[in-house]
Amino acid sequence: MNDQRPVRTGSDVLRAALRRNAGAMAAGTLLMGMYQAAETAFPIALGLIVEHTLQERGLDSLALSIAALAVIITTVSLSWRFGMRILQKANTTEAHRWRVRVASCALQPVARDTDLKSGEVLTIATEDADQTADIIEVVPLLISSLVAVVVASVALGLASLPLGLLVVVGTVAILSALSVLSRRIGSGTREQQARVARAGAKVADLISGLRPLHGFGGGHAAFLSYRQVSARARDQAVTVARANGAYAGTALALNTLLAAAVTLTAGWLALAGDITIGELVMAVGLAQFIMEPLKLFSEMPKYVMVARASADRMALVLAAPPVLTPGSGLPPGAGELEVDGVRHGALDGLKFHVPAGAFVAIAAYDQRAAADLVAILAARVPPHSYEGVVRIGGRDTRELSIDGIREHLLVNPYDAEIFAGTLRSNIDPAGTGHDLAAAVEASMLTDVVALHPEGLDHPVRDRGANLSGGQRQRLSLARALAADPAVLVLHDPTTAVDAVTEQLIARNLATLRHGRTTIVITGSPALLDAADRVLVLDGGSVAAEGAHRDLLTRDETYRLAVAR
Repeated sequence: MNDQRPVRTGSDVLRAALRRNAGAMAAGTLLMGMYQAAETAFPIALGLIVEHTLQERGLDSLALSIAALAVIITTVSLSWRFGMRILQKANTTEAHRWRVRVASCALQPVARDTDLKSGEVLTIATEDADQTADIIEVVPLLISSLVAVVVASVALGLASLPLGLLVVVGTVAILSALSVLSRRIGSGTREQQARVARAGAKVADLISGLRPLHGFGGGHAAFLSYRQVSARARDQAVTVARANGAYAGTALALNTLLAAAVTLTAGWLALAGDITIGELVMAVGLAQFIMEPLKLFSEMPKYVMVARASADRMALVLAAPPVLTPGSGLPPGAGELEVDGVRHGALDGLKFHVPAGAFVAIAAYDQRAAADLVAILAARVPPHSYEGVVRIGGRDTRELSIDGIREHLLVNPYDAEIFAGTLRSNIDPAGTGHDLAAAVEASMLTDVVALHPEGLDHPVRDRGANLSGGQRQRLSLARALAADPAVLVLHDPTTAVDAVTEQLIARNLATLRHGRTTIVITGSPALLDAADRVLVLDGGSVAAEGAHRDLLTRDETYRLAVAR
């Protein structure tokens, strides 16, 4: 069941999770209730066996007792195994659903005003999604623990009313005391999650801005800034850990006191002759057993508060209002691209036109201007946030759907992600089955493929950890070329490769993309020379244009900027 109802609050998130998994939770609750009932039945059975054996002392009684214990133990084992299997599967599946839903919102940044940075959204889509889905296990475990307490109270009450009342009153007192601590943990957890998310966002910002930070010597200041944010997150984590420790210690102490009280009361009643030896054995066994469900029962409010805090944070993304209503049109088949008077960030009235099928290179003296242009072309910036117009095939991008734009125009950033999997799955993540040989050859990834016996099926670790910087960059380029979009925009695709490989890539790129619109934002002489035309960006606008070799001859500033 794919429940996509609107989400406005954390309560909506939790209700949706519970509604979707009602069947699994019912089955899990039944099995876990059987588990707790069978666990409770074990000391009760021991007491009855002792009582029965003292009276009848026969082999038949012994065999019957052993058979009864075997049934109880089998029930305990099987009900726990299958009950937890059902609940954990539902938990994992539900967490995945919320991760996908949060990620789908985050992947449409122009349509969501979350006021959250990418690192914060990543934390919400991972940790908060997992903690929210824990509610699916918490509720059945809470009910099954209650079953154990009720069964123990009834059994003790039948033996002696004071014993049964002691368990009921003690349980209520323990839960009342712990509910106060659980609220404190919930508020502290919210603050901790927010601070951890801010630290994650700071890391994401530093990584994305590492190159310009190094460029103007701001690395140390950025490090100190992250250190302060990280220290605040650490301090809050310590505060929450102390609260959790106090909660766990208090729960253990109160549960132990109740168990001791039950044991001592049962002993006193046995000495007074109010209960039998068998009932004393049962009471002592239940006093020891009841600590586990009481511990579980007393921990559940804490998990509920944590799940609620995480659900509230997910609602920040899921309930974010739309920045704009995207168009519904699709770009025409032609690969024509026009940027008309765009002002945004470092861009100052940028205007240029790329005809369909042209190969154009853009040399930006200011890397901020290049980054701003890439962000606009990739539809990461809402159209109302900048002046001017971007047209694809003669149509304003405001009239087009986001999916339509991205299907027609592919922007491959210099820091494109590499995913865990294989070379093949990274080049063709959708599994379209397109001929990958041309893309592999054009990107000069052939040596990487030939280096390993598995070829394209060679394993790749997360973020390409087992590849060099140049190999990761060529793998990213192969993926962009294999997609074969009508308009391809590449941002610094060869900064990590050697000069000879760069020359070959430039030549291959011009050949493979012949007749398809290609824009390369680069300072590479090889790529600039391979392009039909070069646009020079200076001061956020086009300062010069022409063939690379002509610009080298007549423009000294250009020659000094790109010559190596």
